[in-house]
Amino acid sequence: MASAEVGDDVFGEDPTVNRLQETVAEMLGKESGLYVPSGVMSNQVALKTHTTPGEEVIVERESHIFNYETGAPALLSGIQLNPVPGVRGLMTAKDVEDAIRPNSYYMIPTRLICVENTHNRGGGSLYPMKLIEEIREVAVRHGLKYHLDGARLWNASVASGIKVSEYAKHFDSVSVCLSKGLGAPVGSVLTGTKEYIERARRFRKIFGGGMRQAGILAAAGLYALEHNFKRLAEDHEKAKTFATILRDSSMYEVNVDHVETNIIIFGIKHKMSVDRFIADAKAMGVLVSAGSAGKLRAVTHLDVSMSQVRKAAELLANYKGN
Repeated sequence: MASAEVGDDVFGEDPTVNRLQETVAEMLGKESGLYVPSGVMSNQVALKTHTTPGEEVIVERESHIFNYETGAPALLSGIQLNPVPGVRGLMTAKDVEDAIRPNSYYMIPTRLICVENTHNRGGGSLYPMKLIEEIREVAVRHGLKYHLDGARLWNASVASGIKVSEYAKHFDSVSVCLSKGLGAPVGSVLTGTKEYIERARRFRKIFGGGMRQAGILAAAGLYALEHNFKRLAEDHEKAKTFATILRDSSMYEVNVDHVETNIIIFGIKHKMSVDRFIADAKAMGVLVSAGSAGKLRAVTHLDVSMSQVRKAAELLANYKGN
């Protein structure tokens, strides 16, 4: 990062940013890429670029776009979300098709379908390729655009053995994070056609995401792609280990078979508030966060070793909540 060659990215003159955008676009099999400060901005620029005010976007009810992006679609793009119930974050093609509005002047027009892979609140669940393809067929049949929130697409690829480009080819736009599992401090990349990304660049600027000598940050993203992609398998193994130790404790409810990548969603069998548990766990030196519907969420990553994961799980396993 300290030796990165930099320029003014607002004018497209930062060589390190350009290299990062080209690298990610090539990996995903897309024509062009756009570096942005965060995953939320990447998704919101994607939605803004695909839609016009007064349109609707289909998302899964537990999706990041619906739950964790602070109402941005309505505020920034003047669009509404239509949340479809899924199982562990996964929608069926039939449920998606049923959510598409009839073509009538008094109905809000459906414009876009969004899928999240891996699914955060689904416990890092993998979207099966068959489902992705079936939903794509629905999108094509109805003339809709198709966006992938691929914040953890790298994890999906490593866990499934399917190339990121194979996933990405089914979507009109794909957002991927360089932080999270890859470990870079900042940034996501939105990819699509050259025409789409040129339009997206304007909205990035409007949303405040135009950066100057951003090559310092982009260099970290390039390093992460080169060194931290394939090692994600270690994080998946750590997550299985963590979940297995909790499962063997009488305190928790956890389905180890549902731990497909690096996220563990677990429940507490005893009557206790999530907030209290999080505070007590923190006091023991274990950081967990709230999941969905009164459950807890733990995430494994490159900064935590297998021995530390075991220790954290054992501390929680021995916790009695007294």
